[in-house]
Amino acid sequence: MEKTGEIIVISADGKGVILRTEDLRPQTQKRALLNHKKLDKRLTKGEKRNSKRMATVATVYTIAPFIRTPEQIIDPEKSCVDKRPKPESKRVWASLVKEPELVISNAFDEALHRDPNKQKHWVALVDGNKTQLNLLKKFSRQHHINLTIVLDIIHVIEYLWKAAFVFYSNTSKSAESWVSQRLLSILQGKSSLVASGMRRSATLQQLSSQERLNVDKCANYLLNNKAYLKYDCYLNAGFPIATGVIEGACRHLVKDRMDITGARWSLKGAEAVLRLRSLHISGDWDEYWRFHLRQEYERNHLSLYFDGVPLMKRVTQARCSITPPFLPMLV
Repeated sequence: MEKTGEIIVISADGKGVILRTEDLRPQTQKRALLNHKKLDKRLTKGEKRNSKRMATVATVYTIAPFIRTPEQIIDPEKSCVDKRPKPESKRVWASLVKEPELVISNAFDEALHRDPNKQKHWVALVDGNKTQLNLLKKFSRQHHINLTIVLDIIHVIEYLWKAAFVFYSNTSKSAESWVSQRLLSILQGKSSLVASGMRRSATLQQLSSQERLNVDKCANYLLNNKAYLKYDCYLNAGFPIATGVIEGACRHLVKDRMDITGARWSLKGAEAVLRLRSLHISGDWDEYWRFHLRQEYERNHLSLYFDGVPLMKRVTQARCSITPPFLPMLV
């Protein structure tokens, strides 16, 4: 087997696909049928489509460690000279039919196929979705895997920016500095201190509950996920800390094809397209197509002949055993 990086990464996310009403999940379908639009030709402000069904997207890949410091992430000028390692043997897939539990279970099966002896470092990159977290923990216990769960740093940064705009204007350089300082502290493993500090600042400024809403949301996000915010340890071990691979998969596997203007898919058709695109993006298309042609040949030809021997092969065998005067009768 080809030698790959020491880290094996599992990641999953969801992406909505616009389906026909009859193919939506029961609750979404019910809302869609009860939805009374104000206009016939377009949606008005505040109206929801209720027309999407979530596809679960998953990826598995291996990667070499890339050790960095928090300061190198904050300041690009201090970044490492070493070339960043690229994901290896990346495989992505998505499904509208399968439940998230089955898709994530398949991801673990793929990872175990690559590392059956569990000798690599297992890392799961998440955005904080509770369903995903529970499933990752469930399967790691089931397979006796020491799984390190890492919260995507990009999601953390987005929460920090929303909190910064509570204290500063949208174009303030001070907001940028505020975010950088707190991001550095979070990367140093001090997320709880950052959460308590921003809450204290909002209290000292006597902000109302509505005015400080994004500050409290950010603080709660940091505190609820503090077990997955040990970035000082992750960086020192060379683990990835961002979900760029799965975010990219959601875009080029699902959105770029399934979200074209005016498209409304059937469940069967959308699932088939997702499977074919998954094969192509994962680099398995040529192998799949050879398999498809073999299966089609057996289904449409070999299975229709006695003992699975095609007519032309029988003719060839007959020519070898019949005396020359009878050969014209077989041509």
